[in-house]
Amino acid sequence: MIFLSRYLPFVEAMALVVVASNILVLFPMQGAIGGLSLADILTWGAFTYPFSFVVTDLANRRYGPAVARRIVFVGFMTAVICSIVIPPLLFRHGLIEFETAADRLVRIAAASGAAFLTAQLLDVTVFNRLRRQSWWRAPIVGTLVGSVFDTVVFFTVAFAAAFAFAGPNEGFALETAPLMGVLPVKTMRWISWALGDLSVKLVIAVVALIPYRLLAARWSQPALAA
Repeated sequence: MIFLSRYLPFVEAMALVVVASNILVLFPMQGAIGGLSLADILTWGAFTYPFSFVVTDLANRRYGPAVARRIVFVGFMTAVICSIVIPPLLFRHGLIEFETAADRLVRIAAASGAAFLTAQLLDVTVFNRLRRQSWWRAPIVGTLVGSVFDTVVFFTVAFAAAFAFAGPNEGFALETAPLMGVLPVKTMRWISWALGDLSVKLVIAVVALIPYRLLAARWSQPALAA
């Protein structure tokens, strides 16, 4: 009963954010800014995933790091399962136009799980070191640090040629193209994807301080975890 009344809302929120992000990451953002095609650097998942840090930080503030880590592990398992199961289902129902090979799905799942676990546990650690300072410092620093590690781990494991042992490479991602689609410097396309993803995460991290503040203000003292 204690679990249902206290922890389940955080578990449900984390699962919802992770599932939504794993679906939306399959849909590039359409449109263009000047000569920059947004589909080349962004997916809709970049706008939902940062809120997983809000869930972790709220659980951390309310019940402490032990509970926050349990919720992170639930999110980790959800991320891995969704990365394998969801894409084939969407393709089967005609919601996406491409089918991903099974071994490629395994690599994406490994990248997603490793990035999520690394970033969220790091967020928990940073948050607890700064939680006695200004109300905004712990969530914003924890989220920013976690976001950087999440992007680096995911895109490197998922697309870098050095990780071919984890699954087949994505040829399109390894092709060279102008950085961020418009800059004169050329680099592998997945690096532009990573920079675009991180840019959105950093912006959302600041915006997410609003719901964090509103929800955290309801708790004058942290609750005791059972």
